Parts: sequence; C-alpha cells; structure tokens
Amino acid sequence: MSHSLRRVDYFYVMVPNRAGQGAKILSALASEGVNLLAFSGFPSGGGKGQLDLVPENSAALRRAAKKAGLKLSQRKTGFLLQGDDRVGALTSLLGKLANAKISVTAVDAVTAGRGRFGAIFWVKQKSVGKAARLLGAR
Repeated sequence: MSHSLRRVDYFYVMVPNRAGQGAKILSALASEGVNLLAFSGFPSGGGKGQLDLVPENSAALRRAAKKAGLKLSQRKTGFLLQGDDRVGALTSLLGKLANAKISVTAVDAVTAGRGRFGAIFWVKQKSVGKAARLLGAR
C-alpha cells in the first residue's frame, strides 16, 4: 500500500455554536490564501463550537486569523495519513499505537474517491515524539 504519514500543526478556535460560523471563518481564511489540509468542527458545550484547523502553512494561518480577529489556540501537533484506500487501512497503524500503549485522543478518516483515503489523528502531546518514531512519521 502506498501511503504517507506526517506530523502536522493544528490549531483550534472556539466560536458560538450558531449556523454560519464555520462558513464565516473558512471564507476569511480562504480570502487570505490559507490552504487547510484538514478541518473539523463539533459542538463543545456551553453554546460553543470548536473548529480544528490544520494548515499547510502555520504562519499564514496565524496572519489570517489575526486579521480576522480570531483567537487561535496554541500550536499543537497531530498526524496526517494519506494513502490508497483498502479494507482495514487504519488497522495496522492503530494496532501499533495500541501495542505501544499510546492512546489516540481522536481520529477522523474519510475516503477521498479514486481509491484514496485520508485520516487525521491526535495523541497526547507528551506522546507525539514516541508515536512519530514508532510510525515513521516525517
């Protein structure tokens, strides 16, 4: 199977949990030329929503967020996996982490069509280095 796995920066921003907040933020970032490798949004309680932003270029995201008046979280690290889609595509990777006693905080995966898939996953920040070495992430 052909795949690539790399560390990625990610940031989150908290927004009111109302219709249109994601569109507003994505539009502001796009107008500044920010390319996102991944994006995820979900309710966070207390009438808030959390938007996770995984930029191709962290500095560009920071500049655009400042211009748009967005309060980004501190930079954190996640992993981006892209590859050929097949049954059990994540099984080996998640098994290696489990065997090494590295807990996965969250994972999102999706087929990309044309036989490809992508996944983003997070481990606790203290486990990022160990997970990267174990999985051969660049």
